[in-house]
Amino acid sequence: MTKTVAILYKRDGYDTSGTRLLGRQAAGEGFLKAIVKYGSANPLYCYADNRQDFAEFCQRIQPWSNSTRQAQLITTGNYPDLTKAGAIYQPDPRISQLAWGRRFGNPQGYSICGVTHTIASVGVMESISNLLIAPLQPWDALICTSMAVRTAVERLLNTSAEYLAQRLNAQPNIQIQLPVIPLGVDCDAFDLGVNRENIRGNLRQTLGIAEADIVVLFIGRLCFYAKAHPIPMAMALEKAAQKTQAKIHFVLAGWFENDREEVNFRAGTQAFCPSVNTIFVDGRKPEIREGIWAASDIFISLVDNIQETFGLTPIEAMAAGLPVIVSDWNGYKESVRHEVDGFRIPTLISPPGSELDLAAGYHNETLNYGRYIAYSSMATSIDIDAASEALVALITNPELRQRMGENGRKRARATYDWQVVIGMYENLWQKLAEVRATAPVSVPLLPNRPPVPWCDDPFRLFSHYSSTTVDRSLMLRLGEMSTPEYLQKIRQTELSNFGADRRISVASIDTILAQVAEQGAISIETIVNSSSGIYTPELLRTIVYLLKFDVLKLG
Repeated sequence: MTKTVAILYKRDGYDTSGTRLLGRQAAGEGFLKAIVKYGSANPLYCYADNRQDFAEFCQRIQPWSNSTRQAQLITTGNYPDLTKAGAIYQPDPRISQLAWGRRFGNPQGYSICGVTHTIASVGVMESISNLLIAPLQPWDALICTSMAVRTAVERLLNTSAEYLAQRLNAQPNIQIQLPVIPLGVDCDAFDLGVNRENIRGNLRQTLGIAEADIVVLFIGRLCFYAKAHPIPMAMALEKAAQKTQAKIHFVLAGWFENDREEVNFRAGTQAFCPSVNTIFVDGRKPEIREGIWAASDIFISLVDNIQETFGLTPIEAMAAGLPVIVSDWNGYKESVRHEVDGFRIPTLISPPGSELDLAAGYHNETLNYGRYIAYSSMATSIDIDAASEALVALITNPELRQRMGENGRKRARATYDWQVVIGMYENLWQKLAEVRATAPVSVPLLPNRPPVPWCDDPFRLFSHYSSTTVDRSLMLRLGEMSTPEYLQKIRQTELSNFGADRRISVASIDTILAQVAEQGAISIETIVNSSSGIYTPELLRTIVYLLKFDVLKLG
């Protein structure tokens, strides 16, 4: 079975150069680099809106591609060509539109594959629920990056299915597959070799950190409601500093949403760990993103936010050989082995059903997304004493830091390296192709029915608006505007020439007009039969257009 795939390309899903660096963009860039470097697909298809986007795609992958790898464009909406790829990959979970679009072609022509990132937004949650009614097939997949997010997706689907069962007296089956494949990291990028000590020394000197000092690193968006509240981390660090009397630097590498949040974030963090030197660096800068790991001794990420689903930075920290301290939360539960790669710190939340007011406010838009996740985070507790004890253990025991860091490095390379993860993707696409070859189509398209119920052929949905419709037996003759000078005027006037890209060519029109002139009157059927190689709907559309401007007449 083929392992080719078409990558749906829109810049926002793969670009990390913007001022708002998001986790899904870092993951998208990593995936694109990995599929180019390690994927076996040749050619690599790019599904894009136009050639300009395709050129950007080619430029983006060029540094990672070898001379034998070819990239080919499949323009958006070209469903027949997607069958060449066998699968289309969209870097988010909103794949219902792709499934509806496929019904305009061959539902068994290719598989559709999406992936989860944040699923807490109402738009994404609604799109996941809509997977139940979209024409997805057993050969399609929504990749879940962790068991935690898969459980949440299943809950959304099951709750929506229960509602549909009540509403329609029939419960839909969940057709789509939900495999668990983690996000990946490029482990080689974290192996700095002999340069590591130089990078460590130079960065520490720049930041005013002595070699004997302890650096505890956090990487991520510096926003208390979108990633991790900094004050519990600061409290744990202060307790550890008081107990160990070590010189500790808390380095936070990331970026702020705005100036007001920056002031509050800085002040709030520093107020709760006065014995710790707090340093903020811009995590969007390549030299920081690439080198700050080497300058650090311990990684900490006490995420308390429902927006998180996997957690890429602890994997990066493990790849860099750092011991990690993370909250026992979502995907962290699966990636970090407690007391092996680091420590998982217990978490506590309000009981299920106690926060329906948040759901109501978010749904009726009295709460925006930021406030919705902020209120949720404020009802999530991290065990500060346990975090402090983990910090003390690592601060006072260099051998433990080294052992856990080495365990994490091995785990990252064996489980989360992109070369491993891309192999999992390709195995999935191959299995989907095998299912596609044998399984029946769910909800096959009925004859003379629209592929998409709410997006029908306008002249089928509104056929009753007109006095009549085209009958191929109708006879045509030349109208008064069929003279060369009038034809030229029609073709040069924007108002009367609009839509030329949806009609047959000017040369084909002239051939038909000559045919009508020669015979005096001719049936539409005769024109259709004599116009081999021309798409019949386009031809009929053109005939009505010529009737519209009196180039042709009926009769």
